[in-house]
Amino acid sequence: MKDHVHLIKSVEIGSIADEMGVEAGDALISIDETSIEDVFDYRFLIQSEELTVVIRKPDGEEWELDIEKDESEDLGIEFESGLMDEYRSCRNKCIFCFIDQMPKGMRPTLYFKDDDSRLSFLQGNYVTLTNMDDHDIDRIIRYRLSPINISVQTTNPALRCKMLNNRFAGKALDKIKRLYDAGITMNAQIVLCKGVNDKEELRRTLTDLLAYAPVMQSVSVVPVGLTKYRDGLYPLEKIEKEDADSTLAIIDEIAAVAYERFGIHFAHASDEIYILANRDLPPGEEYDDYPQLENGVGMLRLMSDEYESAYNRLKSDTESGRIKCEDSRMKFSIATGVLAKPYVKKATERICSLFPNVSFEVYAIRNDFFGENITVSGLITGRDIMEQLAGKDLGEYLLIPDSMMKADEEIFLDNVKVSDIEGALQVKIHIVKSNGLDLVNFILKEKVYE
Repeated sequence: MKDHVHLIKSVEIGSIADEMGVEAGDALISIDETSIEDVFDYRFLIQSEELTVVIRKPDGEEWELDIEKDESEDLGIEFESGLMDEYRSCRNKCIFCFIDQMPKGMRPTLYFKDDDSRLSFLQGNYVTLTNMDDHDIDRIIRYRLSPINISVQTTNPALRCKMLNNRFAGKALDKIKRLYDAGITMNAQIVLCKGVNDKEELRRTLTDLLAYAPVMQSVSVVPVGLTKYRDGLYPLEKIEKEDADSTLAIIDEIAAVAYERFGIHFAHASDEIYILANRDLPPGEEYDDYPQLENGVGMLRLMSDEYESAYNRLKSDTESGRIKCEDSRMKFSIATGVLAKPYVKKATERICSLFPNVSFEVYAIRNDFFGENITVSGLITGRDIMEQLAGKDLGEYLLIPDSMMKADEEIFLDNVKVSDIEGALQVKIHIVKSNGLDLVNFILKEKVYE
């Protein structure tokens, strides 16, 4: 295996590395005579209380540093790349790929198709296993990395090759057995495509995956997202009510078996499938601690329950006199996706019933950018907000859920900034989390609740 050289971006002042004379611009060569492939090697090797680190200075001189430290103590080094390696791009051409359905002109990073198992552990991304070899599986098992999130789609090998447009995709499923035998916790995802991997194929897939429970702790079924930019792509159809009904019947069947055998529900439908079927969301305890929350599984149930908890807490504090809600006087509005609007409105009404001087309006933003089939809040663009709320009475503030924002800054998918919307709509914008307490703190105009 080739040697890996990792450029050091910065060194924390007062850290072990700083005290040993390591500086930005130096390079890490090895730890205990072991070449560092990526961040997982690095994190594993620095756990030792005694280690030898080789650093190469910009002039080529190499320093061998003998270090004694506490087991949990970090060296204080930050590298140019968070992975300490290049990101692995996807080798598949999936028939349901959302990135293939995006228009031009968005942030360049949004067009990168990753299929990197390391991002599964670091960020919760889903991987197809087609980018992994035995060495990658060996490292996961050696370092006891978990959970790993796997984009399965189907356990029918021939159908999986077709869906991923990769002739090795069926064989890649064998890696699940190795992870299972090693006790590596797994979550799986099935993107439901009408007439492809639904109905009896879905039953087969869930039944096959149940053999790996409870090490595989959950399987989510989410409807394929279809934008208006599908020219030349595989002809997929929208999931309708009858499709959602049959899907939930299969999921309920598998979940009942899983609960009887393992005490977990295992198979879960996304919120969108329940709404398409016009069925109530399950109670919170049926989501098994929400292992697939970011996948749209249980997000609306958790939001509703957290809003109800916030309401009960606020009600108790108002009755005791600790908080006087009548002191607040405000009119505001909320922008959300079509899918979430009924739940957001109901939960907000519940909280605002304790504030006699507060009024609000919830606006469901239609997704003109991607197409009306896309109904989740996380894919709403700034442009659609500006166009659809122009001329509306938005009150003193417009509340935007944090799910619409880029992770590290206040910017939407289409590069529209929060400040752009404030200028266009002449309203102050406040970013809120979906836990209810954020809304209460906003109305009270101070951070009363953590």
